[in-house]
Amino acid sequence: MNVTATAGNRSRGGEELVLLPTFSTAAKVRVAITCLLFLSSACCNGAVLWSAARAPRRRPPRVRVLMANLAAADLLVTVVVMPLDAAWNVTVQWYGGDAACRALMFLKLAAMYASAFVTVVIALDRHAAIVTPLAVGRAKRRNKAMLCAAWALSAVLALPQAFVFHTVQRSRPRRFVQCATVGSFGARWQETLYNMFTFLCLFLLPLLVMVLCYGRILAAISARAGDARAPASSRELQLRCSSNNIPRARTRALKMSIVIVLTFIGCWTPYYLLGLWYWFSPEMLTRERVPPALSHILFLFGLLNTCLDPLVYGLFTARFRRELRRACRCGRRRKTPQSSSIPLRAAAGSIRVSSRVTRRRSAGES
Repeated sequence: MNVTATAGNRSRGGEELVLLPTFSTAAKVRVAITCLLFLSSACCNGAVLWSAARAPRRRPPRVRVLMANLAAADLLVTVVVMPLDAAWNVTVQWYGGDAACRALMFLKLAAMYASAFVTVVIALDRHAAIVTPLAVGRAKRRNKAMLCAAWALSAVLALPQAFVFHTVQRSRPRRFVQCATVGSFGARWQETLYNMFTFLCLFLLPLLVMVLCYGRILAAISARAGDARAPASSRELQLRCSSNNIPRARTRALKMSIVIVLTFIGCWTPYYLLGLWYWFSPEMLTRERVPPALSHILFLFGLLNTCLDPLVYGLFTARFRRELRRACRCGRRRKTPQSSSIPLRAAAGSIRVSSRVTRRRSAGES
């Protein structure tokens, strides 16, 4: 979704009045909050990647590998989308040139695609683990293929950004350069179709897949619970319960993935709904029927998703919390001065020497 600040036109007395964007108070607040989100997301997602790097290399848990990929995608959003958005709001116009305009718009959409698609892979993995648990032996190879497909598809679907976006220049009322899609489409419906395709691949299809996966998971769990409550002999009932009950670790991973999906839906849905409103009724924004601060708030609420994912992972993963506590303790120990141990050892040595001297003196005196 690409809603950028572009110059607007108004007519007054037959003359064209060009309104150029400015660094408003709402934009200043947006930049400040974006910087806070950048620091929080970089630290939290960096901690998840650090924890994943410390995992055993022989057989790392599948959930940890998936969360490491999600943290990498969120970190890509953090280092590309957030600094770009903050700098663009400060400068108002584009100073990076045409090549940087195309490259950064491509990276921006690719990062957002990757975050959404990796969340879909997590949903598919939980679906396979709960609905078809007998296929757990192929889970590692399947997840690797799905993750590779998610990253590759993110790059392919974001590639049109490099051809659609370019620098646009105005000379009146002053020289103004912007990175926009002006002139890339022959008609308004073509631009709307492109935006709708982006919205479909970036939000609607991932949302549909995730809802279907977790719907089938809940249906499978309820069906197994009904089978366990059916009348049977004690031995048969015990066998059914042992085969139908979900392990505690798998249940915890399922709850974690459900919360991650809910945060994705809750954070990005309002922003995409505003985008749909703009695509089909652009006069709602140009005529200032929608306050500019609303778009700032909704976009920041969407970026909050990159900070919530690692927090959810830490909430449901005790090992991750223990590793962070150990790292903090090691950091505190390194900060303490090491020179204090030398006087202690010297003092201990002097005490031993003095005790020997006193013993010899006492022996000679006797």
